[in-house]
Amino acid sequence: MKRHLISAGDLTKDDALLILDTAEELARVSERSIKKLPTLRGRTVVNLFFEDSTRTRISFEAAAKRLSADVINFSAKGSSVSKGESLKDTALTLEAMGADAVVIRHGSSGAPHRLANWVHGSVVNAGDGTHEHPTQALLDAFSMRRRLGGLEGRRITVVGDILHSRVARSNVLLLHTLGAEVTLVAPPTLLPVSVGDWPCEVSYDLDAVLPKSDVVMMLRVQKERMNAAYFPSEREYSRRYGLDRDRFAKMPDDAIVMHPGPMNRGMEIAAEVADSARSTIVEQVANGVTIRMAVLYLLLGGETA
Repeated sequence: MKRHLISAGDLTKDDALLILDTAEELARVSERSIKKLPTLRGRTVVNLFFEDSTRTRISFEAAAKRLSADVINFSAKGSSVSKGESLKDTALTLEAMGADAVVIRHGSSGAPHRLANWVHGSVVNAGDGTHEHPTQALLDAFSMRRRLGGLEGRRITVVGDILHSRVARSNVLLLHTLGAEVTLVAPPTLLPVSVGDWPCEVSYDLDAVLPKSDVVMMLRVQKERMNAAYFPSEREYSRRYGLDRDRFAKMPDDAIVMHPGPMNRGMEIAAEVADSARSTIVEQVANGVTIRMAVLYLLLGGETA
């Protein structure tokens, strides 16, 4: 594996499988009464969050602590910190602290890539702008694999706000690498201009795609990133692209439902679908800690540890 994890596209199939297999072994540790491993004792992991995300930050913090690393949480809010120069100043501060890994979440696409040029430690992208979120894609793939077995030839449908979703981009890249067939379903206004270059199919008709999907992943409609009218109304969006009881019934009996969270219940997904036995939404949160343990272990502990 490379020194950093910035894009899901940087992972070869062997890299991705190594992370998933390592997570599978580490999942067994999570089942023990004492969940700690001494693997990263003496290493320092810094969580550098320029954007709020309690779920992702806690997940990385729990992962690092279970591997016995020291964790520093650095919450960087405010306009002065979001400029490129002060990101560099922050990087130099972290370098002086001797950070072995920096987990960064930033509102600007490309910030983790820039940070990687300034620090000697490993950089893990925990979400940058509307660009990528590779560990979310890894935990999604891990959750799918645990439910379905291998991903080769599986048909994955990703529905909703693709335009603002770093999760969608990372998932398309990773799932393609792992041999799955991905279809994106969204209104035309919520698809990126560059989607034609992505290794996936595109459809505007959710009902046509559902009967042949092994996995349906619903994305949150990111109202906070929308400063224009991308669809007529929430009700209209839900009518055409929401996963309700009737649409759920059109899916194959062994197909699963996913959502990276947090959910807008009743808009993109009905509560009864989100809470059904075929939903992996709660598992995805637990698997997030396991997959992030695997990433930190491989970046900092090495394959031979």
